[in-house]
Amino acid sequence: MIDTQDRFRPWLLLAGFSLLLFLITASTYGSLGVVLPAMIGALNWSFEKAFAGFSVLGVFTGASSWLPAILIRRIGVRATLLAGAAVLAGGFVGLANAQSLFSYYVGAAACGVGFQMAALIPGTHVLSSLFRKRALPFGIYFTFGSLGGAAGPWMVLTLMGMSHNDWRAYWLTQAVLAVVFGLVCALMVGGSAWLAKAAHEVDLEVEQEARAAPANARVYRTPYEWTVAEALRTPQFYILVAAYFSHLLVGVTVASLSVTHLTELGVAAGVGAVAAGALAAKMLSLESLMQTLARLAGGALGDRVDPRWLLVFAQGMLVAGLVALSKAATPPVMLLYAIGTGVGFGLTVLAVTVLLLNYYGRQSNLELFSLTCLVGAVSAAGPFIGGAMRDRLGSFAPTFQLFAGVTAVIFLAVLFMRPPKAPAELIGT
Repeated sequence: MIDTQDRFRPWLLLAGFSLLLFLITASTYGSLGVVLPAMIGALNWSFEKAFAGFSVLGVFTGASSWLPAILIRRIGVRATLLAGAAVLAGGFVGLANAQSLFSYYVGAAACGVGFQMAALIPGTHVLSSLFRKRALPFGIYFTFGSLGGAAGPWMVLTLMGMSHNDWRAYWLTQAVLAVVFGLVCALMVGGSAWLAKAAHEVDLEVEQEARAAPANARVYRTPYEWTVAEALRTPQFYILVAAYFSHLLVGVTVASLSVTHLTELGVAAGVGAVAAGALAAKMLSLESLMQTLARLAGGALGDRVDPRWLLVFAQGMLVAGLVALSKAATPPVMLLYAIGTGVGFGLTVLAVTVLLLNYYGRQSNLELFSLTCLVGAVSAAGPFIGGAMRDRLGSFAPTFQLFAGVTAVIFLAVLFMRPPKAPAELIGT
């Protein structure tokens, strides 16, 4: 066991949680769409009903975000990670044994719940407790999540190729990996007493730095620890929630609709369906790459510049990317879409996570971040809205333009947002 005073332990935990997020993202959102054709062929499902499993996964991921916060407060991070790994493994076993749509949906729902219990919320809670400067660790952590999404399809092709296209064996393999990686991270975290002691030391350092910083410091950090109730009474919290919602809405909508939309635009412009589809898929891959690069860059900059400006830039890039996507009939405009939505998506989650900590402190961050993640359940409606508008208007373009308008309003709100002022009578001066 590593000495609890070892100064390298936070970085080892960062590595462990990053690998866990990589695996979970790769085995859920990065794998399901690639495995589904084999499941559809074997079980004779319709594409509509089979791909509804994506919505089930997304809804349960977002709607269960309150659960990890409660469990961490009551039983600690270690037990929550173990429970999350067990739920996630149970979901994979359910997918492996799927015989009906109902059992498939139950497995997808369990994967969504397990995702929250073992990934983002415990990970951000532990990292915020161990690092005084958090932008770089969060940048690394979220970057591995992006890489997991990109690696998932390759993992499917490799493992299913080794098992002669046996999708049931693939899901069982993911169940074993979830248990192994979850157990390793749980053992690395240590007990609640160690984590609380480390967090207290970090809180003191952050408070001293915040009080010593000049009023015009480029990176604002509050010396005051807000309660959940106090934070919920500030408009800044809802602006940050709205920004988090916008990036999820754009991300799931672009991932599900962009290839079909760009293929339709290419065919209408006289490009063959196969060539148009291949180019559209390449643009989606480029968008994923831009997400990864944006999170790396944001992690390097987040402790040097005010993360609010990173969020302003991210929301602006989302608007530009969505507008370009709605009219992306040429390669240069397609590049603008891929870069805009990729950078905007990648930076938003990092900037929102850091701003929640900077504005409200660490002690209530577990609950505040969990509440922020709840909007994931609502954002899952993006593809449904896009499909409904396509059926009625004949194009996906109005959907992207509508979501660009929504994001533009949030962009303006972030642009004029200022740090919240804590109740003056509660601040010791």
